Amino acid sequence: MAPLTIRSLVARPVLAPLPRPLRTASGEIPAAPLLLLDVETHQGVTGRAYLFAYTPTVLAPLRAFVDNLAELLVGRPVAPADRAEQLALAFRLLGRQGLVGMALSGLDMALWDALGRHQGRPVVELLGGTARPLPAYDSHGLVDPVKDRELLEASVAAGFRAIKIKVGEGSPAEDAEMVAGVRDVVGPEVRLMVDLNQSESAAGAIGRIRLLADHDLAWVEEPVAAEDLAGHARVRRASPVPIQTGENWWFPWDMAHAIQAGACDLAMPDLMKIGGVTGWLRAMGLAEAASLPLSSHLFIEASAHVLAVSPTAHYLEYMDLAAAVLAEPLRPVDGTVTARGPGLGMDWDEDAVARYRYG
Repeated sequence: MAPLTIRSLVARPVLAPLPRPLRTASGEIPAAPLLLLDVETHQGVTGRAYLFAYTPTVLAPLRAFVDNLAELLVGRPVAPADRAEQLALAFRLLGRQGLVGMALSGLDMALWDALGRHQGRPVVELLGGTARPLPAYDSHGLVDPVKDRELLEASVAAGFRAIKIKVGEGSPAEDAEMVAGVRDVVGPEVRLMVDLNQSESAAGAIGRIRLLADHDLAWVEEPVAAEDLAGHARVRRASPVPIQTGENWWFPWDMAHAIQAGACDLAMPDLMKIGGVTGWLRAMGLAEAASLPLSSHLFIEASAHVLAVSPTAHYLEYMDLAAAVLAEPLRPVDGTVTARGPGLGMDWDEDAVARYRYG
């Protein structure tokens, strides 16, 4: 079988409505600003992936950067590890954080998708595994246990045995009241996680976690600034609840530094920041060596493939960013998510893409 070669790279910005708006301490996100990537090959196979820009402000510069990447890629083989090495060298002096890291990670996912489609197989099989149901948790933002009771009950009714909520907007006492209310709604059998979204100092996080710990929490996520590894380690030493972090690690080096600092009990890399599928494969080896349970952050379609081959796989975060622009969204079944193919199993709904096109 002749190797695939890259013919073009197409990036399209969309503002995809979310099934439910995401409320955070930084504001509400009613729609997901996504950059859809299509890596077209000379052999007629197209690899797909998407990037989550967090804010529409980022879509235009992110698209411009991706467009400019084409000159480095056209004519090259669809070989994710080789392209990762090529682009790491190209941006070594600049660094691979921010928009650069997002674009390189997204490109890697699209290349793996192209390889899977070329062979008519899901990516999980290319990685040596099989598609299997993965335990998922339903990811909510800030909630009001009274006003949002139906949403929380719907998560439990859908079979989710774990739910995450965001905290940190109000006072510690208000957070404790909210968590107690959520625990009352979901019951004692559902695992409950909370995400502080980097909102506290180390001392403040320790005090807040102690107030929340009575409600049987599975983890507290990002209690302090993501880059504050010493702060994470300090909180971890004092916390009665396991500390989760990792969604803001840029490539496996950041993960290695966090492990060395003793920053967390649990790890949650983000495919768009850890280096795509290729970066995840390296990160999962670090997690296994450090005995860290490994969960995913966002990107449910691709995460279902890489978690299935991760030795310390823990939870898949279920937050469906791209459903509005997919021909067939990936739905949970009894609180689990299973990878599908070929490739990463995503096809665009072109009518929806045109409808939600941004800029």
